[in-house]
Amino acid sequence: MPETMKQQIDPDIPADEVPAAVSPHPRKGFFSTAYSSAALLGDPISTGPVAADPAAAGTEPKDPDLPWLRINWEIKALVPIACVLLGGMLLFLLATLSWRDPERHTVLLVAGAGAVAICGALLVVLTYTVQRPMVELQQKIAQLGGGDLKVAVSFAHRNDEIGDLGRNFNQMVIQLRESREEIERLHRTQMSRAEHLATLGELATGLAHEIRNPLAGIAGVIEIISRDLPATSPARAVVKDVRQEIARINHIVTDLLQTARPHPPTVRKSDLNVTVEHAVMLGRQQALAKSVEITLSKDPTLPEVEHDSDQIHQVLLNLLLNALQAIDLQAGDLQASHRRGTISVTVKPQGATAVVEVADNGRGIAPDHLPNIFRPFYTTKGDGTGLGLSLARRIVEDHQGRIDVSSAVGKGTTFAVVLPLQRAAAPVSMS
Repeated sequence: MPETMKQQIDPDIPADEVPAAVSPHPRKGFFSTAYSSAALLGDPISTGPVAADPAAAGTEPKDPDLPWLRINWEIKALVPIACVLLGGMLLFLLATLSWRDPERHTVLLVAGAGAVAICGALLVVLTYTVQRPMVELQQKIAQLGGGDLKVAVSFAHRNDEIGDLGRNFNQMVIQLRESREEIERLHRTQMSRAEHLATLGELATGLAHEIRNPLAGIAGVIEIISRDLPATSPARAVVKDVRQEIARINHIVTDLLQTARPHPPTVRKSDLNVTVEHAVMLGRQQALAKSVEITLSKDPTLPEVEHDSDQIHQVLLNLLLNALQAIDLQAGDLQASHRRGTISVTVKPQGATAVVEVADNGRGIAPDHLPNIFRPFYTTKGDGTGLGLSLARRIVEDHQGRIDVSSAVGKGTTFAVVLPLQRAAAPVSMS
């Protein structure tokens, strides 16, 4: 794990607006579990009743930006032409005031008939060249909205702007069809993988139970043997190692069971500072043997946060232990630079969220490893199980939060646990 970053993480910034790296340095990176979540905390979450479907109610939604009076395009096209013709006739009428009445009336009738003929011809031409393609396009769009991705317009062969519109529409439909086929293929793959993982999870859970039962018996036998050994017996050192290995196996089995059968959080409003302080107290006991300093900065103004204190305590303790391991692996470089291993824990409010930052000056995480650190069984440590961060992510997401990670190789890492002050209400199922 990793460093205290000079640039703090702002949890109010949506994850899609955060740069992929916090600096141009190629060995520095940023990752957030919100990237793969259904919604970000910054997004508005509706807790009210679902609005009725306008189509189901038999009414069409009204756009307030549309004018109240709807005028057909034919009228809009003919009005300026008719105005020009009418103006021409008025000028012609003024110019022929000196003519005799029979000749003047005949010329005016011919001019009026010509104007009407021009308007009719323009209307026919516009109907054939514009209206028919637009009506066809509306019909195809309606079919496309109904789910038919095999539609195509027939006027795409035209060599004008209408033809360009048709070709673009047909190309868009082809891309939509290919995208849907790719989504369906990926969905089938993911469903098959999910079924496979579910089977493996059930198998792993059964094996974990089968391992835990005899492991408890072994631990009991070792305890009895250790009592009967003389105080000077060299076998006591072996027994101590066996106890440690039994505890390690039990810890792995416990993590596996919690991952395979997660428990929903028992959420209630409480002081997050107290939860963090308890985790830091336990982390300091582990840090004493490694000469690592853990500092805690609380915020007394932070309002109570809805959370499961036991589960959030588990998340923070896991992050602290990972930081200790990262500093332990970086110990040689820290001594060479006359620096001491430090872990800083900061609690602070940020908008409608509370943030707990765990920053260390350990070895850091390579940018290409960041997207994988929350995957189950993924680990870069020789003795790690790869379940700790995966379990932490699930717990935080069950709290409707996220975890942001900022790291630089050789300098350290900052984990930011972002929790909403108040969880969004669960949607009410309509029967």
